[in-house]
Amino acid sequence: MTNNTVYAKSDELREFMRIAFISVGVPDDDAAICADVLIESDKRGIDSHGVGRFKPFYIDRVKEGIQNANTLFEVIRETPTTAVVDGHDGMGHVIGVKAMRLTIDKAKKYGMGMVAVRNSTHYGIAGYYSLMAAGENMISFTGTNARPSIAPTFGVDNMLGTNPFTIGIPSDEEFPFILDCATSIAQRGKIEQYERLRKIMPEGWVINKQGDPITDPSTALKGLTDGTCALTPLGGIGDELAGYKGYGYATVVEILSSALQSGNFLSALSGIDSDGKKRPYHLGHFFMAIDVSAFIEVDTFKKNTGDILRELRNSKKTQGQEHIYTAGEKEYLAYLERIKTGIPINPPIRASLEAVRDECKIEYKFSWEND
Repeated sequence: MTNNTVYAKSDELREFMRIAFISVGVPDDDAAICADVLIESDKRGIDSHGVGRFKPFYIDRVKEGIQNANTLFEVIRETPTTAVVDGHDGMGHVIGVKAMRLTIDKAKKYGMGMVAVRNSTHYGIAGYYSLMAAGENMISFTGTNARPSIAPTFGVDNMLGTNPFTIGIPSDEEFPFILDCATSIAQRGKIEQYERLRKIMPEGWVINKQGDPITDPSTALKGLTDGTCALTPLGGIGDELAGYKGYGYATVVEILSSALQSGNFLSALSGIDSDGKKRPYHLGHFFMAIDVSAFIEVDTFKKNTGDILRELRNSKKTQGQEHIYTAGEKEYLAYLERIKTGIPINPPIRASLEAVRDECKIEYKFSWEND
């Protein structure tokens, strides 16, 4: 235990979140899905999207009435290979799992499948759904729009969400290739981590209305909420380092997360109505799956993919560096480590979990309370 950080087993945290979700009205099976998606983030070292968001993004929003505990997953349009789903502002994790399951089932039958979702809520790490597909020998693509955060290149208004574009590819290694990243340099969850740790952010992540960089995380988070700050796209400010590429990819995700399903987009995703009151976010997602066996023998494809990844990792390293990583590798290594050590829980997250327990009147004793 260092810096007042404690370590908890993933099963303990998953079970507590499951119980807490049930306590606010989420059905038992759905609560298990929500807890599993969240803990998978922490197990893979993606601390920005795990238990740290449990209270403010899910429990609080259900209690505030801007997210429904009961999830109505309604297929409103369908073909053999496609579907459009309305999630009716239910639990995004449940909507995401069911939508990817439907996508995979279509791909198994017809070689490819795609599902577009509207009126959903935050669905956790996008990589969870790509892991689902990779486990069934599928290449997958998924993305989601989000509340406005990113300024377009040469702009200062927060217009686009962090809009992850995630790709999963199975290989013959112990972990699949999973590229799961936002289309901004950093996402809100990473800034929340910096605020919890009282650290200054790198220059260039966030800009103010004059286009100047902001490095104080508290100022950045307040500005992202009230519209006085914006995240920069991948590549950063301007176009000298190709910020227009991140801007372009963020726009692609916005279109695929809204236009196909006639969902909300850009400023309509703010979560605030005209009189300043909170309202549902009405997010959109998309899920695509390709059955590898429709093109080639699965084992051959997985070996070819693995050979590509191994050759990349074995190429010459820059001076002072000991390892070249491929996408999904760091998360797998974090997973192996956290199986042994547990999930790190810093004081603010510990306080938020204990607050949920107390507010929801749950009889539960965390392992760290025995210390």
